[in-house]
Amino acid sequence: MLATKKKQAIIKKHQIHEKDTGSSEVQVAVITTQIDELAKHLKKHKKDNHSRRGLIKMVADRRTHLKYLERKNKTRYDALVKKMGL
Repeated sequence: MLATKKKQAIIKKHQIHEKDTGSSEVQVAVITTQIDELAKHLKKHKKDNHSRRGLIKMVADRRTHLKYLERKNKTRYDALVKKMGL
């Protein structure tokens, strides 16, 4: 789980306009950070299958957001992928 301050910093870095908290770019950035943290946890706790299932769901959710963004606005998709290194 992300701390509130860390999540707010991620949102501020990736938002499109001042009050943006739910655009695809923001959601992908937040999910990516959660995936990274959970991956670190799973490297330490190899038998934690419940968290592994959550990780797989997050990866699928991120993929869905990326597909949507690619379909709706290819330039924003390309910029996000380049910025996040996906």
